[in-house]
Amino acid sequence: MSVLVVMYVILIIIAIAWLINEAYLRISAKRAAKFLAEEDFREGMRKAQVVDVREKDIFDAGHILGARSMPYSTIKTSLTSLRKDQPIYIYDQKKSMSIRTAVRLKKNGYTDLYILKGGFDGWSGKIKKKQTI
Repeated sequence: MSVLVVMYVILIIIAIAWLINEAYLRISAKRAAKFLAEEDFREGMRKAQVVDVREKDIFDAGHILGARSMPYSTIKTSLTSLRKDQPIYIYDQKKSMSIRTAVRLKKNGYTDLYILKGGFDGWSGKIKKKQTI
């Protein structure tokens, strides 16, 4: 077998693995949470817990007004600060960390979970930035 054929086989295997991962994430997301368009997210967020799962420094650079920072890397230790009797609106930069967060919350008994379709990148509403001195 030539080197070129081996490279093509490796590329195909990587592409298949990536597609399987994407399919798994989509299926997991549909089981764990409902995706909301920006308008629906904005309407319901007053009655919900809005959680930004991006890292703290990115959150400080700009976040949805009223959101609280709960980085995915610390979600395991922060679960007790979320109420199970209120909806939880989750977002990140795009949506992959939001999906993982929703899956983890679902496994821990949270049921009313929503993810911002398009993430913070697609948000056109009010934002807040941390003041720097």
